[in-house]
Amino acid sequence: MGFIFGMLGIGLAAGVLSGALGIGGAVLIIPALVYFFGMEQKLAQGTSLLLMLPPIGLLAALEYLRRGQADWQAAVWICAGFIIGGFIGARLIADVPPLLLKRIFAMLLILIGLKMFFRP
Repeated sequence: MGFIFGMLGIGLAAGVLSGALGIGGAVLIIPALVYFFGMEQKLAQGTSLLLMLPPIGLLAALEYLRRGQADWQAAVWICAGFIIGGFIGARLIADVPPLLLKRIFAMLLILIGLKMFFRP
């Protein structure tokens, strides 16, 4: 039962942040799965991708559309690129050691955070 509530908690937190800030759930979900549930990096990344298939922020996206705050055409083209890029990315990391992958992920988050912090 603790596992279910833990996973629901991660999903709820990621959903709130995604709906409020437009961030990808992976920013929260992957570190939570790795550090709170002991998942290996690749398993956490795969789980994060798998969970995005059905919901992908459907209700939040519909609300943004309703308010005229989302570009439907841009989203369709980004989605097409995302599908292709996701496949390529999954193939590229297949043989990357988990520790290296974790460090690459961490560096990406740090660089994005620094850029956003110092360039408003």
